[in-house]
Amino acid sequence: MYLNFAHLHLLLNHFPIIGTIVGLGLFLVSFVGNNKDLRRASLIIFAGIALLTIPTFLSGFGAQLGIQGKPNVSDALIKRHEGSAMLSLWFMFATGGFSFVALWQSHHRKRAADWTITAVLLFSLVTVGLMARTGNTGGDIRHPEASGFTNGKVVEGPIGSILSALEPTPDKFSQLMLVNEWWWGFMMALHFLGLALIIGTVGILDLRIMGFLKQFPVAPLHRFIPFAMAGLAINIVTGMLAFIGQPENYIYSGAFWLKMTALMLLGANAVVFYMAGTFEHLENLGPGEDAPAFAKLVAASSLFLCFTLIVLGRYIQPLGDTIRNASN
Repeated sequence: MYLNFAHLHLLLNHFPIIGTIVGLGLFLVSFVGNNKDLRRASLIIFAGIALLTIPTFLSGFGAQLGIQGKPNVSDALIKRHEGSAMLSLWFMFATGGFSFVALWQSHHRKRAADWTITAVLLFSLVTVGLMARTGNTGGDIRHPEASGFTNGKVVEGPIGSILSALEPTPDKFSQLMLVNEWWWGFMMALHFLGLALIIGTVGILDLRIMGFLKQFPVAPLHRFIPFAMAGLAINIVTGMLAFIGQPENYIYSGAFWLKMTALMLLGANAVVFYMAGTFEHLENLGPGEDAPAFAKLVAASSLFLCFTLIVLGRYIQPLGDTIRNASN
């Protein structure tokens, strides 16, 4: 028996849907009286939900493999849900990405730029609607009688027809990722570039906090963090495209899921670093000065998780069937 990804997907899929609704609600209320604390909380929620959307989306492929071909399960409804999930995924990433930028601007400029706030507002509004549709299309798979599914065809309403036209066709999108070896090689090169940006910025900062390179003050090193954010964005996008192109090469790899766990932990590490007051004790740390012990622990765990991501990424293919074999 395979690992039951359907249960994992059912556990996770509520978070992106409910989380975006909660985040948008707080974000809209924050405009009343210009409540900066409430707006900051909503941006953190958007950024966190964007990261949590990754394992939710990935587990959906495993759930799909588990239910395809079963009686009373429509392949057409599965493909519609998959296409809806893909569109929701990219808009959630855009919402989370702009939220990251807004949080960064708020920290360094004391306020986020107007264009960033506008982008978060527009993308979050669209994302909430798309997430709601993704949830509905997922529910229709087990309850086709409520979906307008008749004679083997999916019947859409007026809004659904418009959204359906914008949603990618899963099989065609997967084939596009494998159009030729040059494109695949280009994506992998970008993925490596993203890793270099992360390690070259976050890694240096972590080493300084841990007590190495003490001749440097922390603040100038911290100004390079936007490059790490760009590297993370590159890695997430190229990694998801690679997965969509060949999901069967990833979904049953134990190393792949350990890598996703490390990514979630790295996100939690960043939250601790910035939200638990750790960075406030480091911002004015000058040459030769020591960081607090807790900050060193956070930096060491961050560096460890970064290298864990690299090592596990290398073993995804060699350990490609570990979950399937362990479940048999």
